[in-house]
Amino acid sequence: MDVVLGVRSSIFLPFDNLGLIVVDEEHENSYKQQNPDPRYNARDIAIVLATIHKCKIILGSATPSVESYYNADSGKYHLVELGERYGKVELPKIQIVDIKDGYRRKIMKSHFHPVLYQAIEEALNNNEQVVLFQNRRGYAPYLECKDCGWVPQCDNCNVSMTYHKYGNQLVCHYCTDKKHIYYRCESCGSTNLTTKGLGTEQIVDEVYELFPTARVTRLDQDSAGSRKRFEKIIKDFENHNTDIIVGTQMVTKGLDFENLTLVGILNADNMLNFPDFRAFERSFQLLSQVSGRAGRRQKQGKVIVQTYTTNHLILKQVLENDFDGMFRSQLPERKAFKYPPYWNFIIIRLRNKDKQKLYKTANLLAENLRKDLYQRVLGPEEPLVNMVKRYFLLNIHIRFEKKISSIKIKKLIIDNLQQIAENKELASTKYEIDVDPL
Repeated sequence: MDVVLGVRSSIFLPFDNLGLIVVDEEHENSYKQQNPDPRYNARDIAIVLATIHKCKIILGSATPSVESYYNADSGKYHLVELGERYGKVELPKIQIVDIKDGYRRKIMKSHFHPVLYQAIEEALNNNEQVVLFQNRRGYAPYLECKDCGWVPQCDNCNVSMTYHKYGNQLVCHYCTDKKHIYYRCESCGSTNLTTKGLGTEQIVDEVYELFPTARVTRLDQDSAGSRKRFEKIIKDFENHNTDIIVGTQMVTKGLDFENLTLVGILNADNMLNFPDFRAFERSFQLLSQVSGRAGRRQKQGKVIVQTYTTNHLILKQVLENDFDGMFRSQLPERKAFKYPPYWNFIIIRLRNKDKQKLYKTANLLAENLRKDLYQRVLGPEEPLVNMVKRYFLLNIHIRFEKKISSIKIKKLIIDNLQQIAENKELASTKYEIDVDPL
């Protein structure tokens, strides 16, 4: 066998004459295995493997990770740039539209700005295909009482439940628990309940209402949960049995359709406002990748981005296809707050069904680690969702300079965790060590 085409686990095959490794779309989060153990990033393992075998490695991406591009920019990696698309196909024309102004002027058609509505209409009239992107599955993120503000919560997780119209139920996206839809508020007894937010199911309903003759399908984890269902959706679109796909980030994954000329992004702000130091980087990557689905043959594609913040720097950089600008704009903040690529980053995730024991364990662990690592240890702190499957959660962050040995840090962490495991009172606390968390 001369060539192996594989998923992330293929990196562990018993190679004996390895000459080249190609990691396509190296920025993808799916290269990182989170559960079960062992946790690893196949891209990073591939780099180590190339060193062991003394072979070449290519990390390919139109939107590289900040860490990889930093290594290329600083001379650690060799940088090769492609200045044009394959076949000299033109990049899509990107247009940013202001939905805040659209709602103020009352010109919106459901959740569609007239610019996007007209572009869809034109594409359908020309027998062309459309992708509509909304990175949130379900019908609506939550149900709310309009009289008192009550929102149904999951019994197992500290999170609101998502309304799924298909099945007419509320679903927790963390533990998969389900509840029947509420018709009466459990707090004040009111029947004045409404859905809030926008999911892929709701967009499909609106598209059917606005374009009744269009053939529409949905591509998300619910509609394409199995390989067979996923392949059917893709094949139907490829054979032009479908006019419009409404999907989550699944539609960004390297799909190539000859007749797809329009991509509509329903709301870019959801990604931009996510509380994570990589939010802007990921937003640029996701918006650029989904935009790249349009016009991959002779005709130039069109991308319409709906947003409340038309002057956002990331959106301007997407508009200008300015990856280098995005990269350099992120570096000062990463450096100031001690994040990668300047510092190494480890998160220790602790969980226990007994909240008091969890805090006692986490505080003791953090205190012991600070004896050697000082201000490099942050926390413990509650994550954004602080209870999942009835386990209370706490995180301890460790950020340390590149010059410090990672092996020594990891040994220090393991030794301290071992001491806690020997304490019968605290041994019930479970933990995960996440190196270079995504």
